[in-house]
Amino acid sequence: MNRYPLWKNILILLIVVTGMVFALPNIYGKYPALQISPSRAAEVNEYTKLQVSTALEGAGIQYTSIDLGVDRLIIRFDDTEIQLRAQSVVKTALGNNYVVALNLAAATPDWLRKLGAEPMFLGLDLRGGVHFLLEVDMDAAVVKAEERYISDLRTLLRENKVRYKTITRIDTGGVLIRFQDAEHQNQGIKQIEDNFRELELKVPDAASEPQVQLKITEKAIQEVKKFALQQNITTLRKRVNELGVAEPIIQQQGLNRVVVQLPGIQDTARAKEILGATATLEFRMVDEEHNPQDALDGRIPAGSKLYYDRSGQAMLLSKQVMLTGDYIIDAASGIDSMSGGPDVTITLDGKGAKIFSRETRDEVGKRMAVVFIENKTETINVDGVIQQKKETIEEVINAATIREQLGKRFHITGLDSTQEARNLALLLRAGALAAPINIIEERTVGPSLGAENIERGFHSVWVGFAVIAVFMIVYYLMFGLTAVVALGVNVILLIALLSMLQATLTLPGMAGIALTVGMAIDANVLINERIREELRNGNSPQASISAGYERAFGTILDTNITTLIAGLALFIFGTGPVRGFAVVLCLGILTSMFSAVMVSRSLVNLHYGSRHKLTRIAIGNTAWK
Repeated sequence: MNRYPLWKNILILLIVVTGMVFALPNIYGKYPALQISPSRAAEVNEYTKLQVSTALEGAGIQYTSIDLGVDRLIIRFDDTEIQLRAQSVVKTALGNNYVVALNLAAATPDWLRKLGAEPMFLGLDLRGGVHFLLEVDMDAAVVKAEERYISDLRTLLRENKVRYKTITRIDTGGVLIRFQDAEHQNQGIKQIEDNFRELELKVPDAASEPQVQLKITEKAIQEVKKFALQQNITTLRKRVNELGVAEPIIQQQGLNRVVVQLPGIQDTARAKEILGATATLEFRMVDEEHNPQDALDGRIPAGSKLYYDRSGQAMLLSKQVMLTGDYIIDAASGIDSMSGGPDVTITLDGKGAKIFSRETRDEVGKRMAVVFIENKTETINVDGVIQQKKETIEEVINAATIREQLGKRFHITGLDSTQEARNLALLLRAGALAAPINIIEERTVGPSLGAENIERGFHSVWVGFAVIAVFMIVYYLMFGLTAVVALGVNVILLIALLSMLQATLTLPGMAGIALTVGMAIDANVLINERIREELRNGNSPQASISAGYERAFGTILDTNITTLIAGLALFIFGTGPVRGFAVVLCLGILTSMFSAVMVSRSLVNLHYGSRHKLTRIAIGNTAWK
């Protein structure tokens, strides 16, 4: 009657053991660490590891471990003071081709990491770090879109031999085209209506010359703003990787704002510098008819502009921009089938493909360059006065020969390494911000405050657990002890699930764990009281145990389903900390159902199930029989 088959006991044991393994990494702390990742065309390999270890040993700096991973090197230290000293030494040893970021690395043993067991991420309020609220300049995004239309309109009218005087942007918004005469005005209007349906066209009545005014439709403006926000979020995620933050939180807030939380970040100034930078990409033809040395001597040819590549070598490029990175929808690194070397496959949207096909038609066999332009704003202290220092970086990141007329998909070859190909694909895919962003709010949570929050949260959980354990054991004796063991399994399984999902634990999440501990014991109280009721009705102990679990299950299921519905509503309609609380609450309901019903029943069966002549069970202040 009260026996589980062997397979069910083994299954329950397997689940509990698995939960213990995946919950175990959370008892280990975090080591202050340096994360070294490649920048530009560099690679992180065994030689990099040797360089770093040699530099640290030469400076007399002790490190706990040094691990080479995929595209990154992690060096762990005993304290933050050594970590900061090591950062300066490593930066000097490696130069500008690597990003040396301060980080916190998990102290999880290797055997657990090999099993895929990792600790939960800790939120800003627990670990400490920095919180930014960024606002996207939507007006700038619209202006940028209008400037793209100006370039496209010039090309369209030239191709169709429509003569115009000027195409300029109106300060109040929109584009003004002045035509040579009324005939060309009519031709231009027809071409614009056929090719740019997202533009509203208006012919001024009192104009002194043939002209039209164009304005982006409201629907198209909303699409431009939506795209700008989403592209900026994608770009920010890529940039945050440079800071070495393992678990950043980057979320949209409203129609034009982005929340960025960087738990564990120690270099706040570096974070602001990276997040606040704006960048663009441009494709230009290489001027191979003139010598760059002439430009260095001050004789820059008309129609050309002087640039430098990553190695500092001068290059002359055409002033005419063939294409910007705004038209790129995808970029992936790979291997060129013809040369066997690394390459990057670029995918353009429909409009970009049409423009690029036209621009490269007569340029086959010539070299084209990819220019990365970044505008940085850095906060500096000048004689006690905080000032904003603006810097513009223009760098040729690649120059390769055009093999054939390019269209929607094309390849960039001539790269030095697969790492360079990956970096270039990253820049092309999300290297540019679609619109400038401004930091309108900044909050910093110190690591000491985070540690205090963890301590208080932990105390609240174990104090609640201890009080419940004492009450259950005193009131229900053996069945109370069984309930406490099941409750402990519930907490372990909940932590294991959060770790397996790599969820971010915040203070509301810890409140959810404490609430789960209190709510989970309700199921065992219902079961125990049902068993006592069966005993009072004169049923045998074995029959009472069986009836108690079976008849209490319906009530337990109903109460947990209603709570689960409330938790799902919080998750769907809530934001930020509320959703974190809802996740813990919903997972806690699932684990409590399993532990309170399956685990406790298994323990009771093992203790009482084999006794055929059971006359007494300990389930109250006195033994029932």
